[in-house]
Amino acid sequence: MPKRQFDRSAMDVGNIIALEHVNVTVPDQALATFFYVNVLGFTRDPYIDWGPYNVWVNAGRQQFHLPTAKPQVLRGLIGIMVPDLEALNQRLTHMRKRLDGTDFEFEVKKKFTDITCPWGNHLRAHGPGGFGEMQLGLPYVEFHVPQGTANGIGKFYRKVMGCEVKLNKMKNVCEVSVGLEQILRFKEIRRPKPTYDGHHIAIYVSNFSGPHKYLKEHGLITEESDENQYRFQTIVNPASGKPLFEIEHEVRSLHHPMYQRALVNRNSAQTFFNYQRGRDAYMPADIESAG
Repeated sequence: MPKRQFDRSAMDVGNIIALEHVNVTVPDQALATFFYVNVLGFTRDPYIDWGPYNVWVNAGRQQFHLPTAKPQVLRGLIGIMVPDLEALNQRLTHMRKRLDGTDFEFEVKKKFTDITCPWGNHLRAHGPGGFGEMQLGLPYVEFHVPQGTANGIGKFYRKVMGCEVKLNKMKNVCEVSVGLEQILRFKEIRRPKPTYDGHHIAIYVSNFSGPHKYLKEHGLITEESDENQYRFQTIVNPASGKPLFEIEHEVRSLHHPMYQRALVNRNSAQTFFNYQRGRDAYMPADIESAG
């Protein structure tokens, strides 16, 4: 019997082990709640920031944070995973009149649905499959970056952040592994939006001090939040120090009190008209396996 061969590197997990949330500000909390909860089928966090100035929306093990302010638009798109894509498409159709007068629109494609939120953020909805066991969550965030930057961005995440990185030179795309089933994708486009409006992502890292040392030595730390968190904004080419892209990272250690916080998720298929006892909560497979 020949000995079995394994690619052990395929199972490696880089230093960033989770993307926790995407933060974009919105001017209208009621409309944001309607869009992210009623339309997309996610769940308003029942415990944190319950008030008129911010809304946290749970999507599996990830979140959207939506503080009240002038709207921010992520320069790229946010991948979302839903347990039933057809049900989402039906809600989008049924509720579209409630979103008249906003930037909301959607287009159903063969394998996904492209959605624009009321303030212009682009979301791409997928049904289960293609991202491991994830059934509900944020499998990726794709940033649109200037031409000629993907390679340098990959070097930054590999050298500074200690991540597993794949570079597709044919498509000018850099993909950064974030834990088991998440990716940060940096895609070169001809005319990326030039201005950065302050939206941010939150990540957890196992080696907390290593990236901090490099970032501090190069003047890239923008906030020393507390003992378990710091922030930086500028991605640079570590070979030259040249700035490549701006996106604030809220970097957290595994000692952060919110690491692996259990998030409540509702079963969006439940309604008054089809109610079934004991099926109010939704427990995605990836949460069950982690618990």
